[in-house]
Amino acid sequence: MSFLYTKLVKYNSDWHEVKRNLSLLDSTYDEEWKILPILKVEENVKSKIDQLIKSIASKKIIAIAPGSVWETKKYPIEHYKSLVENFVDDGFYILIIGGANDRKIGEILMQVKSEHVSNYCGELNFIESYYLLTKTNLLISNDSAPTHLGVAANIPVLTIFCSTIPGFGFYPYNQKSRTLSIDDLYCKPCGIHGRNKCPEGHFRCGWELTSNEVLGVAKEMLSEGHSIDN
Repeated sequence: MSFLYTKLVKYNSDWHEVKRNLSLLDSTYDEEWKILPILKVEENVKSKIDQLIKSIASKKIIAIAPGSVWETKKYPIEHYKSLVENFVDDGFYILIIGGANDRKIGEILMQVKSEHVSNYCGELNFIESYYLLTKTNLLISNDSAPTHLGVAANIPVLTIFCSTIPGFGFYPYNQKSRTLSIDDLYCKPCGIHGRNKCPEGHFRCGWELTSNEVLGVAKEMLSEGHSIDN
């Protein structure tokens, strides 16, 4: 129905989605497009989350968002288990976040080091999850909604791209955030949104991105430091 409009803006597939949307208002954006969303947090939400993490407030905290509505966007749970074990051994506390459908994944990760992991999947709403992230040192997420919550919270975000790629325009763009993706596979990307199963049956885009590689980049990000507003 584009013929009904008096002004058209070209869809640039190599731009970030935020820049694409802002181009509807002004086509002259350069790096200025990297604006951060501003979310209002009511005092009752702050009190709830502050109380929720009161016992671990003095600890170094890493949030992990292991879920997605698309199976081929999910970094293998076995790799996430290895990450949890390594981070806990290094003195971090782990918070698992996501929707109600991610609850089982969170429970599996809790079993790795139950005394040092909390599973909040399905327990927090959008704003509560956002405010919780402002209290963490790092978010590790699949290419899914929590990535963008981490950007809004302006914390370091490490986004793992399995079947999708950062080039689609949904990567974290705030300072100190990074992405990881194996981009030299013949079958990748297999779709812009992900799929219910790997079309090739091997899921190399997930399995071949080792937990050691993710761990190495995460540690580099953590060493750069991030001030938490308490």
